[in-house]
Amino acid sequence: MSHVISPLTPDLWPAFEDLFGKQGACYGCWCTYFRMPPAARRESDRERNKDHIRARIEAGPPPGLLAFEEGQAVGWMQIGPRSDVPEFNNARRASAPLETTDVADPHVWAISCFFIRTKARGRGLTHQLVGAGIEFARRSGARALEACPMDQSNDTRSGSLYVGSTRVFEKAGFSRAVERRPGRPLMRMEL
Repeated sequence: MSHVISPLTPDLWPAFEDLFGKQGACYGCWCTYFRMPPAARRESDRERNKDHIRARIEAGPPPGLLAFEEGQAVGWMQIGPRSDVPEFNNARRASAPLETTDVADPHVWAISCFFIRTKARGRGLTHQLVGAGIEFARRSGARALEACPMDQSNDTRSGSLYVGSTRVFEKAGFSRAVERRPGRPLMRMEL
């Protein structure tokens, strides 16, 4: 099934809020995990996380893409310059940049998170989001796009694949740049 995929602009907040639900998706994260340092995450709660991402969406530019099926948001992918997701750049993470200069380079982008509505999982939506993300990054002037997915998961329909599956990125044309942790390669596509 093909989906309508759109950049997340302030007018789409109600659809994003509906997708994430009252709990805020993954344990109230509201897709702030890579946006806030660990100490701030520990002090925060789902309402503050929700406020944080809403303010980010309102400030623009779009921090990701929403996928719609029959008018309802069924999928989300966080994508944008690496500088927009500071914890993705943490030197101790598998997702750390190849070059330290990539952190501040507005043309080096990252796909850091996915959230797919349960009923839409297992139907290729992440493939469609990544494809749309590649085009979104190109149109926005990115020269490189990176991700740090998982090689394996016990259940491909699981929410534990919030960073995506390596298979999806390989199929889209990404290459393994480095593997700092087993099963968590940093993948890259030159645009």
